[in-house]
Amino acid sequence: MKAVICKSFGDLNQVAYGDFPDPVCGPNDVLIKVRVATVSYMDWLMTDGRYQLRPDLPYVPGTDAAGVVQEVGREVNRFKPGDRVACSTWHGAYAELMAAPEGACSQVPDNVPDLDAANVIYAYGTAHYGLIERAKLTAGETLLVTGATGGVGLAALEIGKLLGARIIAGVGSDEKRDLAKLYGADAVINYRSEDVRGRIKELTDGQGIDVCFELIGGELFETMARSMNWNGRLLPIGFASGEIPSLKMNLPLVKNFSIVGSPVGPWWERCRAEAIKANDELFQWLSEGKIHPKTDSVMPFKDATKAMRLLQNREVKGRIALSVSAS
Repeated sequence: MKAVICKSFGDLNQVAYGDFPDPVCGPNDVLIKVRVATVSYMDWLMTDGRYQLRPDLPYVPGTDAAGVVQEVGREVNRFKPGDRVACSTWHGAYAELMAAPEGACSQVPDNVPDLDAANVIYAYGTAHYGLIERAKLTAGETLLVTGATGGVGLAALEIGKLLGARIIAGVGSDEKRDLAKLYGADAVINYRSEDVRGRIKELTDGQGIDVCFELIGGELFETMARSMNWNGRLLPIGFASGEIPSLKMNLPLVKNFSIVGSPVGPWWERCRAEAIKANDELFQWLSEGKIHPKTDSVMPFKDATKAMRLLQNREVKGRIALSVSAS
């Protein structure tokens, strides 16, 4: 099959389009003919060798895809050949064929296009798990999302709005303000040009943030920690700055807030039934028009490295999609 292949960590020049062996459909797997794959920050981080998981080389990057079932393993009972599905797993999406565990796949509603279907499970699943399962965000609370116009950030804005939260979006440039507001932000802070702590105090009448969905890391994480409300929940979701932060523990002690881990991938693997239910809810919301995955652009899948460079340089709003096959 044709695929995008990572031959060495740490150098995108070692990620190239070419021929790769077809994946084997295991007893609990679904073999998918990929139509659309989407590009996540995690995809690039894994090729760079800085993600906590390092696949055996060479490997095919890509977490999320949508397509048509070609074959199912003997233990699979939720899908059959010909079904339209979307999936999210650790890697393998940038290819004509992808094998994914049954529990990592969801049926795609008839009225949902492949482009949207491929853009749901990782981004919206991360936000759904973090805000609903881990933070237990409730109506009327204040939610702040950093990195708010990336794929996961926009998902957190939309789900936060569905839950009835008051939402503050943190962005890195003024050109991203309008998109953040379109996806549900009540207020926007540019953390590159504004006094973040001062603006949070102003927007919350000095109370601080109830839930912070934090995607950037570095110094911004500590700023968020110093801006939490009593009984707040600070979720370290990602480290787009490239710096994993450390924190003086007197901050959560004195302010009585919690730092809440939210690793959606391991949760999917440990709690398949709950994860399937959550993903089914996301696709129901998508079918009903309650969520709106943002596609920045569509590229041929042989251009995956170009897409990852754009992501690396923070030139993407939402997700880039890779067109793999038309049928």
